[in-house]
Amino acid sequence: MREGLIPAVLGTVVSASGAALLSSKYKLAATGILGFGLAHIVLGAIDLVERR
Repeated sequence: MREGLIPAVLGTVVSASGAALLSSKYKLAATGILGFGLAHIVLGAIDLVERR
């Protein structure tokens, strides 16, 4: 399996759950979760491009 794929997929799942929580009363936590997921997507994409 290509290195960087797991963090990118994990980041997608975490970002989706953070986006789903944005409409709840926990907006601050949802924003943090969304940012954490987006960071994983970016870092996974960097690994995928770098290890090409």
